[in-house]
Amino acid sequence: MRILKALSALLTYPSDELIAALPEIAALIEADTLLKKADRAGLLALVDHLKGDDLFDRQEVFGLLFDRTRSLSLHLFEHVHGESRDRGQAMVDLIRVYQEGGFTPVSDELPDFLPLFLEYASTRDPQEAIDLIGQPAHVLTALAERLAKRSSPYEAIFRALLTLAKAKPDAAALEKLRAEPDPEPDDLEALDAAWAEEEVRFGPGAASDCGVDSLGPKIRQARRPAPGIEPAPQAGPRISIHHSGTRT
Repeated sequence: MRILKALSALLTYPSDELIAALPEIAALIEADTLLKKADRAGLLALVDHLKGDDLFDRQEVFGLLFDRTRSLSLHLFEHVHGESRDRGQAMVDLIRVYQEGGFTPVSDELPDFLPLFLEYASTRDPQEAIDLIGQPAHVLTALAERLAKRSSPYEAIFRALLTLAKAKPDAAALEKLRAEPDPEPDDLEALDAAWAEEEVRFGPGAASDCGVDSLGPKIRQARRPAPGIEPAPQAGPRISIHHSGTRT
């Protein structure tokens, strides 16, 4: 799905290369038949946003949103495992997933970086890609809501992903995310509190208190044709990204 590659690019740190690619990205968006008209309009507005003013301003906006604000982190496991022990193992497993899928990342980003995950999904067949991006629907929904609160044009990416996925977010997991702190990037005291190192717990119950399995064990039990797969007979792979229910 080429549109996933385009969305992955739009969600990366603004650079001269990204700006140069915007006309091609816009053409892909306009030609896509899976997105709603409102999705295409929102994405094209983001393209225009990235074209405007100078590059430094766009980089500053991006950094304030996604690098400085923990609640808007583009690392999926930040919203799933927090600082729990399972996060490290999930990273290792996800790297193996990419390798076994014949995908070699060209960046040095962590494997759970959303643009990297979308790039991987773009290499799969359409149904598998749709299934993949639908599994973290609760994370995508929470990020869309938080960006909407800030009137950010980046909201359009997450709305488009939800349209493509056609997946209903896990209600309990979404409520967990909605209940977490979401400070503004200029609230330094609140940001420091949100990013403060948390106690790492071990043993039973450390990874979940909401009645759902964490991603790490799910991946380790699967055959790994895609992140967190638990394949069903004659069905496409599925990624199991659930909120762990704890930030410790």
